[in-house]
Amino acid sequence: MSKDFADYIPFWKHNGYWLFNSIDSIRSLAAEHSIDLSDCQFFFYEVFEMQFDADAKQWQPFEPEKSLETAVHVPEKKQLEGYDVVTFSERNSPECSPLSCNCLAQTIPVNQHCLLKSLEEARQQIEMGAFANSEPGPYRIFAVHSI
Repeated sequence: MSKDFADYIPFWKHNGYWLFNSIDSIRSLAAEHSIDLSDCQFFFYEVFEMQFDADAKQWQPFEPEKSLETAVHVPEKKQLEGYDVVTFSERNSPECSPLSCNCLAQTIPVNQHCLLKSLEEARQQIEMGAFANSEPGPYRIFAVHSI
């Protein structure tokens, strides 16, 4: 379980996925508001372009919020750590990871980072209903990279 480096939403520097376009954006915001990042570990997320509607039991496309600039910079060096399933009941910002928040990792095989090993495995677990009695969806799949 990780907390945000700050309550960043009121600064309105995030992108249409309610995350940041680059690590430089985070560093700039932190410097501007005297936020200490020394204890932070940074991650880059890639999101699968479909989300799973738990009620309709089907995959649906989604888009970033259009009123916020989304121009994600892919880091030159990144290390894939695994795949996470994240809830988006409010349809904007990431909420919970049922693997950790609801302890589903006790019944679903995960790696040392509490992540699934592949996109296909994440899709299969969602489609089989492994997340059905956890947090409300829709569910989106993120590739988690350390940077």
